[in-house]
Amino acid sequence: MKLVRFGEKGCERPGVWLEDGRILDVRALAFHIEDYDAHFFTHFGFEQLKTLLKDPGAKYIEAEGVRLGPPVAQPGKIICVGANYADHAKEFGHDVPTEPVLFAKVTSALNGPFDPVTLPDDARVVDGEAELAVVIGKTAYKVRQEDAMEYVAGYTVMNDVTERVTQKKSSQWMTGKGFDTFAPLGPFLVTPDEVPGIENRRVWQRCNDDELQNGNTGDMIFSIPYLIEYISKGMTLYPGDIISTGTPAGIGSARDPQVLLKRGDVVEAGVDGVGAQRVKVV
Repeated sequence: MKLVRFGEKGCERPGVWLEDGRILDVRALAFHIEDYDAHFFTHFGFEQLKTLLKDPGAKYIEAEGVRLGPPVAQPGKIICVGANYADHAKEFGHDVPTEPVLFAKVTSALNGPFDPVTLPDDARVVDGEAELAVVIGKTAYKVRQEDAMEYVAGYTVMNDVTERVTQKKSSQWMTGKGFDTFAPLGPFLVTPDEVPGIENRRVWQRCNDDELQNGNTGDMIFSIPYLIEYISKGMTLYPGDIISTGTPAGIGSARDPQVLLKRGDVVEAGVDGVGAQRVKVV
């Protein structure tokens, strides 16, 4: 299934995206499913959606022209992995890490997958970073790698937008990556059965139709199971939490000449089989 949240910002409703151009309006029939949040993931939400899709009384809307919000409502935390692709680490002159480099993306940065990204007034060096994001489906603590995929609710796309000057002012990256709208997420939360072979999926980014990134999840230094084990050793992951798994080489500020995001640019980011987003920089 491809889960979406649709409607005006702050008033999104849970839905299921269908390939025929319609969206199942979940709450129209299942009033108890208020949103795709921790309660949904822990109370057999996916099983209920499968039942709704077979219900002759289900309500559908046409998807064309409907705004999509982030496919997960109010994640407790967004954990990002820095330099998880060797080529990306090298293009910035960094050593290839021997263990995951983790940082947080604040939840107030979340943005819809087609909503504009707003640059801060003093922004100078801004990059997009296309990433595969993993959504946790059940409470995970001290999870072993061999069991880790049982804790995955699904996958989505994140663009880890970053203002490099602000990022480099200190050793902590949160400010440069935490501006409002700097975390476009979606469009879909795709269940694992829809994307077999997630360890071999193209990750890409385009700016004004020019390709910047063209990587593959198979080039990750630390795999999804490894990351879940590593993070959950001392930090409980809760349903709805997001792990953004890092970005491949090709970042605009690492190019010569640089390709920096500016007002009016159109940025697309995607993971094959998971989805693609398209935002305008304003």
